[in-house]
Amino acid sequence: MAEPVGMSHSPHRTSSDNTLDGDREHEHEKTEHKSRDASGQEEEGQQGPPKPVGFFDPRLHKTRWNVAKKWFLMTILLMTFILCVLSLYWAVLFKVNDNMSALTAIVVDFDGQSAPYQNAQPVVGPAMTQAAQQIRMPKGTIGWEVRSPADFNYDPIAVRQFIYDEHAWVAVIVNNNATALLRDAVQTGNAQYDPMGAAQIVYVQARDETTYANYILPQVQEYQTQVTSMFGRQWVGQVLSDTSLDPATYANAPQALSPAIGFSTFNLRPFTPTTATPAVTIGLIYLIIIAFFSFSFYLPIYSQFVIPKDHPPMHFWEMMIWRLGMVLLTYFFLSLAYSLVSLAFQIPFSNTSPHDDVTVANIPNAYGKGTFVVYWMINWVGMAALGLASENVTMVLGQPWTALWLIFWVISNVCTSFYAIPLEPTFFYWGYAWPLHNIVEGSRTILFDTHSRIGLNFGVLFTWVAINIFLFFPAAVFFRWRNTKEQMKQVPQSNLKWLLDG
Repeated sequence: MAEPVGMSHSPHRTSSDNTLDGDREHEHEKTEHKSRDASGQEEEGQQGPPKPVGFFDPRLHKTRWNVAKKWFLMTILLMTFILCVLSLYWAVLFKVNDNMSALTAIVVDFDGQSAPYQNAQPVVGPAMTQAAQQIRMPKGTIGWEVRSPADFNYDPIAVRQFIYDEHAWVAVIVNNNATALLRDAVQTGNAQYDPMGAAQIVYVQARDETTYANYILPQVQEYQTQVTSMFGRQWVGQVLSDTSLDPATYANAPQALSPAIGFSTFNLRPFTPTTATPAVTIGLIYLIIIAFFSFSFYLPIYSQFVIPKDHPPMHFWEMMIWRLGMVLLTYFFLSLAYSLVSLAFQIPFSNTSPHDDVTVANIPNAYGKGTFVVYWMINWVGMAALGLASENVTMVLGQPWTALWLIFWVISNVCTSFYAIPLEPTFFYWGYAWPLHNIVEGSRTILFDTHSRIGLNFGVLFTWVAINIFLFFPAAVFFRWRNTKEQMKQVPQSNLKWLLDG
């Protein structure tokens, strides 16, 4: 029987009603689960970062192993670097005694070789050449050589030119009238006789003042002592045994008996003033350092063109060309500041040089009043040669490896510039092509008017600049690629942080 309309429905629910209720309960449980997770995250956030633990905590086991492995590899790398690169500096002086003969000292005997003294029987010249032959053999002595006066067309001035042109380091010139004047002094009692007129010592100190002071001049002085001592004994014996000589006569010239002979010294280009020492030695290290660190100072400034901040970025290639020009302009002004330091401490830059190379001159400047400009230019081109190489290496290697490059760059330049390469092992002959060697050699020519290779010096430095300009753009491309790669590595981390924060 059908139920009457309006009567209440049975309390039993249909299956669809049960399903709907179940979904609601499931949604309620999910909501509660989310709220619990959120509250848990908030509690963790409130707790902050993990608490520090001890070194031997088990959770640091993997980290300890990684740190130990990297520490070991880095230590081996740095030890290898020290052994290889610092050995360059120690090796510079390793063969000094073996190579000392490269410091050539020539003895040229003009005694009685030309008119009007060619008929006199010489005794001074043979004594000096004999002494040189006796001391040239042992290892550790400079290279004594006896040269014929015919090699110099019987002209003592040609010997001076030979020394100025750096074909030898020092010369002993026995004067043509050495024996004749000595005999005349004992025969006539010439009280005006000067033993120092017997021979000349000729050298150019400004060529390398350290090498002269440490190796050459001490041995030359020893040679002088040996010659005067040996000759003095022989000569006194000859005079006393010669009955034709009147003791009362030669008593008026006692210096003709002892020391009898001596040496006049002619330092064609003295190394003065002492404030010039940094300009051609240790001060040039700072030229390398300034050029090296300029990269770190100026890169943030140049980078503003490629970082889009209220403006579009500059084209990469235009940026590189512009930056290269600014680097060279930077060196132009920094080298000026470096050069002005020498000027401020009164190193002469306006002295005139003598009309010839064989005249003794005190602080002659090779280019007169234009000397400072030439000095500035060699420092500028030298700084560009040193600095552009550092720019390229810095872009390729990056930090912290550029510190190792600086050490290598300083040591390799110093050991081939501040020490005489002829005294070094033949391995170091590449130093003739190194930038600092040519800066030092060129600076000595500019400041002291030494034998000039200024064209070669500038040529080598310009070659370095050209090579580094050629390598500048590949290094810049690599620098951009490496930075882009590092930025790409940071993208997933930033996305993960954005998702967690969101």
